[in-house]
Amino acid sequence: MESGPTIFAGMVFALFGSGILAWTVVRVRQGEPVAHGVNRVASATLASIAGSGALALGVWCFTRV
Repeated sequence: MESGPTIFAGMVFALFGSGILAWTVVRVRQGEPVAHGVNRVASATLASIAGSGALALGVWCFTRV
């Protein structure tokens, strides 16, 4: 019964993290900026860190089930 919220949180973090990473990869491969008005390298780096962190948090939630 207590694992339900953990599974939900893990899925949310995993989907968000993988979505951000996929978006970043597509934008970088197309040569487009990840965020408008921001340096390409800085925005890609920050998005990659945020996506990896969210994905790691999702994996951590799944280890708690």
